[in-house]
Amino acid sequence: MIKKILSFEEILKGCVKNDNSCKEMMYKSFYGYLMGIILRYTKNPSDSEELVNDSFIKIFKHVAGFKAPKNPEELQRSFKGWIAQIASRTAIDKIRSSKVQFYVDDLAESEHPVTQVSVASELHVNDILNLLNHLPDTQRLVFNLYEIEGFAHDEISKILNIPESSSRVYLTRSKNKLRTLYLNTMVNSYEKNG
Repeated sequence: MIKKILSFEEILKGCVKNDNSCKEMMYKSFYGYLMGIILRYTKNPSDSEELVNDSFIKIFKHVAGFKAPKNPEELQRSFKGWIAQIASRTAIDKIRSSKVQFYVDDLAESEHPVTQVSVASELHVNDILNLLNHLPDTQRLVFNLYEIEGFAHDEISKILNIPESSSRVYLTRSKNKLRTLYLNTMVNSYEKNG
């Protein structure tokens, strides 16, 4: 028996119709993509797998509500953006519900001026993920939302229920910590290879 190769649009329509083979194709196609997003938020691999699966449950539950763009060439890119948002929100909800408390009493924006971070070209994705895993949860969360997901500070303040100024301070602290971690990594690498 020869299986017909389905286009992304056909797979998406099959998921809307609750077709299990289309859901399986969708799952296999985007599992790695969503895992990459989830890993930016959590350090624990078993939590990551659970969050990816939770994301797919939400995706399949709400796939009929996905608004396809008018241009069919943009369908897959638009869908990836939609599922990325679901995955990041799922991870944020998990972090918020588990243990992260946002302490804002000690945060004063004036004490932590915004500084620019320059990233060396030889830094690889795995290196960046490893450095992000060394950040405290709140700093990692704000860094992901602002720098990677593209949320503005006012949006982050609403998502995390913190003052906008605290979002800025957490971002600055995360960048400073990443800079320190990166420099330490480079020094250790130089000493090891030097």
